Amino acid sequence: MHGVLVVDKPGGPTSFDVVRRVRSLLRIKKVGHTGTLDPMATGVLPLCLGEDTRIAGYITEGDKSYDAVLRLGQTTDTLDAEGRLLQTRPVPPLSAALLEEVFARFRGPQLQVPPMYSAVKIDGKRLYELAREGKEVERAARPVTVHALTLRDFSADAITLSVRSSKGFFVRTLAAELGEALGCGAHLTALRRTHSGPFKLDHALPLAELESMVARGPAGLEALAARLVGANEALGELPAVTVGAAEAVRVTHGVPVEVGSLPEGRMRVLDPDGRLLAVAEANGARLRYLRVLA
Repeated sequence: MHGVLVVDKPGGPTSFDVVRRVRSLLRIKKVGHTGTLDPMATGVLPLCLGEDTRIAGYITEGDKSYDAVLRLGQTTDTLDAEGRLLQTRPVPPLSAALLEEVFARFRGPQLQVPPMYSAVKIDGKRLYELAREGKEVERAARPVTVHALTLRDFSADAITLSVRSSKGFFVRTLAAELGEALGCGAHLTALRRTHSGPFKLDHALPLAELESMVARGPAGLEALAARLVGANEALGELPAVTVGAAEAVRVTHGVPVEVGSLPEGRMRVLDPDGRLLAVAEANGARLRYLRVLA
């Protein structure tokens, strides 16, 4: 079985737990996720199956959207509700105008320091592993972009918001920084990813429904196969360049071909029938292959 399975991750298990569960259910060895979600987070988690695990690294490039709930007046060591309470402070009187003024500071390109409790690796070790050992290390700020930040609702001590961001953005860090901007601190209490790259929540299959489909035997597996997203569609946010039949044969053998004018950055390479041959980038007028898929 090959393709991208979009799972609606439940709260509780890690992304790796979901991978293991899907691997066991479908009895296939190759299953890979396309970016972790925290255990408490729910929502869109694309999983690459079989040979399409080769494109997992390219799917992570897309923007992400989230719905989040923040608890004001309390900070935790993990920046979310699963952490240890560090401090309690009074929350100032809130208004839509005040929150919009604060939100405006967090829109657009910015630098963000990843939290200690995260899967980011430093010197080959994940930050959360160091954090659990009681260690805190210096983390370089990384460029990210908040494309949209929208206030959905608020109460005396809570904010509900939606955010659309570039890859590598931590909503937990946003929660903490918003809390500091308001002078009271905050942490994340709920997070739901509503889209990741080309995949939206209405594409996503709850784990319970996946288990039910598998239990139905061949008919259920056939229905599941129909839900899988092919590699070309999964990479649909990348621009495409089409090569001729003769060049297509060379591409499948990893032989560079000259195409002429090429877009900047990564692109899909398609044959005359629209089949995905490779992921490449421009090297002058030539294609430099990052991954040959045909």
